[in-house]
Amino acid sequence: MDNTAAWAGLLRVHAALVPLLDQELQAAHGLPLTWYDVLLELNAAPGKRLTMTDLGAAAVVSRSRVSRVVDELVRAGLVEREPNPADKRSAFAKLTADGRARLKAAAPTYLAGIERHFTGRMTAAEAATVATALGKVLRAHDAAGLHTIR
Repeated sequence: MDNTAAWAGLLRVHAALVPLLDQELQAAHGLPLTWYDVLLELNAAPGKRLTMTDLGAAAVVSRSRVSRVVDELVRAGLVEREPNPADKRSAFAKLTADGRARLKAAAPTYLAGIERHFTGRMTAAEAATVATALGKVLRAHDAAGLHTIR
């Protein structure tokens, strides 16, 4: 196998599965995958909030889109913006109770989609190998001081 086969496979799987997961979440919950991603990161954060900079670094959605996605979530009542007392130029995005409820309701659809379209197509050992290999790449990227997505 040449050195680009793994990379090409990763890109193709991403291109094929992200739209499927997005369609399933929207059909079942009216929740785009980008919204789910941001809600998931906020839910995992201390105090259920992150600065926009930290959210941009953590979320899979691009840094340039995170502000627009947060604006959409604010309009939907799923996130609120809070002033950052430590830095008047920045703000926190904070998960609301409605946002947490929507995330919780959508989680089974999201997890079932991952199982149906991704991990269910491989053995447990293969899934562990993929997770280990991709984690290794992300850790090396992070150690080099480059932007990473958790």
